[in-house]
Amino acid sequence: MMTTNSHPRSRRRFLSSAASGLGALALADLVSAKQPHHKPRAKSVIWLFMEGGPSHIDLFDPKPELDKLAGQLTPPSFKLPVTSATGSHRMPLVGTRRQWKQHGQSGLWVSDWYPHIAAQVDKLAIIRSCWADGLNHVGSVRQMNTGSILAGRPSLGAWTTYGLGEANRNLPSFVVLTDDKVVRGGPTNWSSGFLPATYQGTQFQKEGPPIADLVPPSDVTDQRQRGRLDLLRALNRQHTERWPGEDELDARMQSYELAYRMQGAAPEAVDLSKETEATRQLYGMDDKATTRFGTNCLLARRLVERGVRFVEVYCGSGSGWDAHTGLEENHTKWCRVSDKPIAGLLADLESRGLLQETLVVWGGEFGRTPFTDTNSSGGGAQYGRDHNPWGFTMWMAGAGIKGGQAIGTTDAIGFRAVDQPYHVHDLHATVLHLLGLNHLKVTYLHNGRFERPTVNGGQLIMDALA
Repeated sequence: MMTTNSHPRSRRRFLSSAASGLGALALADLVSAKQPHHKPRAKSVIWLFMEGGPSHIDLFDPKPELDKLAGQLTPPSFKLPVTSATGSHRMPLVGTRRQWKQHGQSGLWVSDWYPHIAAQVDKLAIIRSCWADGLNHVGSVRQMNTGSILAGRPSLGAWTTYGLGEANRNLPSFVVLTDDKVVRGGPTNWSSGFLPATYQGTQFQKEGPPIADLVPPSDVTDQRQRGRLDLLRALNRQHTERWPGEDELDARMQSYELAYRMQGAAPEAVDLSKETEATRQLYGMDDKATTRFGTNCLLARRLVERGVRFVEVYCGSGSGWDAHTGLEENHTKWCRVSDKPIAGLLADLESRGLLQETLVVWGGEFGRTPFTDTNSSGGGAQYGRDHNPWGFTMWMAGAGIKGGQAIGTTDAIGFRAVDQPYHVHDLHATVLHLLGLNHLKVTYLHNGRFERPTVNGGQLIMDALA
C-alpha cells in the first residue's frame, strides 16, 4: 500500500467548491485515521531530545582504552576529520571521570551520572553506533528531526501524522514541548515541509497554560463562537477559490476547527492538578532542578494516554548539553535535570500498561569527541569535548523494543561507529516501522518526485526489535 497525496491541487479545488458541510468533511480527511502498512507495535512516540549533544563516552559507552591513553595525542591509527602532516590537529585525549557499574539482569553499563535511568536499563536497547552528517547544532538538530541538515523537509512527527492520521480529533497529533530557551533551528524542526501545513507540530507554551486562549471569554457562548468559525470558513473558502494552490489556508481552517474542539478536551489533558503527589514525586516535580522537565515528561504521558501520536520533549533547548568547556559542570547539571524524570516516565508508562504501546526514544543531535575541544584547557578542570557526529549513542524503549541490550560499537576511544553503524535515516525507518509504516511506502508527490521520510536510505535496526 502506498500512502500518497499525489493530487493535492485537485483536492484543494474540491474543498473550495464544495458546500460548507462537505468541505469540512474533505478537510477532516486530511488528518483522519488511516490504515497502517502492517500491524503496529506502537501507537505513540515520545522522543526525548537532549539538545546540544550529550557525551556518550561519559554516559552509556564506557571506553577503558580511552582512560589508558588519557593525556596523549590521539594516535594516528584513529582517523580524525581534520589532520595535517605535522599532526598538529591531533588533540589530547581525555578519559572519563565517571564511575561505571553494570545494572539490571542485562548487566548493561551506565555511568554514575544517570543512576535512576540505570535502574530501568533492562527496558533499553542502547544503540552505541549511531552516526549523522551534520557538524553544527542547527543542521544536526534539524537532521535528527527531518532526516536532512537542510531546511525544507517534513519532520518525523509530520510524516507520522501524514501516514497514520489522527487518533484523537480533539487534540493535536504532533506536540512539541520545550524548556527555557529556543531550540536551534526553531520551527523548521517540527515543520511539515512540503507536506500540507496541517501536519506540522504544535508547540506548547513554555510559561503559563501550555495552550494559549484555551478557555473562551465568559461572554462568548458556544453558539456565538460556532457562528464566528462558520463565517471564517466561508471567507476562507472564497480565498481558496482565488488561490487554490495555497495549502496553508487548508491548515488554517483545520487549526480553527481543532482549536474549537480542543476547548472541550485539552483543559483536562493538560491539567496536572489531579495527579497524585506520588506521581509528581516520581517525575521529580518536587525538586526545583527537575520540575520543568519532569512536568513536560508527565504531560507527554498524559498526551499519549489520550491518543496524541508524536510528542517531542526537549531537554536543554538552545544546545544546553553543548560542553565545549566545563563538561563536568555542564553534564552534572543536565543529567540531574533529566535522570529522574526520564526514569519516572518509563516506570509510569509501564505501571499504566502504556509502555507496551508507546515507543520512547532518547538522544541528542550527536555525541562528543574523546579528545579535548580546542577552546578548553586540555584535561584540566574546565576540559570539554567537541561535536561528534561520527559515533554516538541513542536508545529506545517500550513498544516493540527488545530491552536490556547494547547494539553496535564505536572504536576503542569512542570516536567512530565501527560495528553495525546506524544512520539517522535508520533510526527514522525503525520508528516508522514500529508505528506500522513502511518508510519506503510513505510517499508524497513533490515537484514531480515521490518523496520519502528517509529520502533514499534507511534500514531497520533489526536487533532492536522484539
